[in-house]
Amino acid sequence: MTQRTDVVVIGGGQSGLAAGYHLRRLGIEHVILDAQTAPGGAWQHTWDSLHLFSPAEYSSLPGRLMPVQPGQTYPDAQHVIDYLADYEKRYELPVQRGVWVEAVHRDGAFLRVVTDSGDWQARAVVSATGTWTRPFLPTVPGRREYTGRQLHTVQYQSPAEFTGQRVAVVGGGNSGAQIAADLAHAGIDLTWVTQRPPRYLADDIDGRALFDHASARRRALDEGRTDTGGVASLGDIVAVPPVRAARDAGLLTAKPVFSRLTAAGVEWADGTVAEVDAIIWCTGFRPALAPFAALRLRGSQGHIATIGTRAVDEPRLHLLGYGDWTGPASATLIGVGRPAREAAREIAELLGG
Repeated sequence: MTQRTDVVVIGGGQSGLAAGYHLRRLGIEHVILDAQTAPGGAWQHTWDSLHLFSPAEYSSLPGRLMPVQPGQTYPDAQHVIDYLADYEKRYELPVQRGVWVEAVHRDGAFLRVVTDSGDWQARAVVSATGTWTRPFLPTVPGRREYTGRQLHTVQYQSPAEFTGQRVAVVGGGNSGAQIAADLAHAGIDLTWVTQRPPRYLADDIDGRALFDHASARRRALDEGRTDTGGVASLGDIVAVPPVRAARDAGLLTAKPVFSRLTAAGVEWADGTVAEVDAIIWCTGFRPALAPFAALRLRGSQGHIATIGTRAVDEPRLHLLGYGDWTGPASATLIGVGRPAREAAREIAELLGG
């Protein structure tokens, strides 16, 4: 059976909820389809020690401040999950869980959303699928020959599973630094590998400053001024307390990227080798956009060309929360509110026309 609504939002994490909030405020009929069986989006799949970069009041979705977590300046992932679950209930957002979206097709005046539990016809679609379901693993010679354990950021939980093992962490971003610090503090035999020497942001910079910088960049672009370069111009790694402590204790010494894997470990171009029992690839993600393949909208780097959040070649489709290409800081809790509001307003104009 095919159901019909004005807007289908695909994804019930932070971006999907922000879209639902603004659609609800505008009185637009919508449904939020989420593949997860519980609230919390990708926050359900983080490692045990993860905390936000920002205090609670700087980590909020539109309309509802995140409450302070007792005893914590920077909330942990479970606190975020609880906040998202409460947000969903507070605004009575129409989330349907355990629904896997398989494809989106043009269907005359509608977009047809094909799911594992039936089809939907919608006058507009918001894609808020995020990236965590598409971990990126680089092509490295010898990866098939390596006999140890390989896992990605999304599969890492805690140092306890690596007790007594030698572990290589690959990646010089926040995830790589935080997981390397997590292991180092636990006394794990660690090899940290980065593409370039680690670039730490100043110790007093956290998510508050990053959001301010992203906002300033947005204003500059809106006013036709010089691009400030985004938060990446400040550095790659936020020096959150565990990372700062490990760095200052000399536990985070990075080595350059190895040239190949061997059966027992890794090897650098100069012939140096290191035996490791496990490799954790903290090498990022790609946008989860497979359901839109039939629309033939693929642009460069796996993205879909957009103006703001709206797909250039399909004005009934908006993309939300994937990073700066769908709105400055839009992949963050506090940053997704503005592009979600703009997407909802554009959709209201489209439906009104």
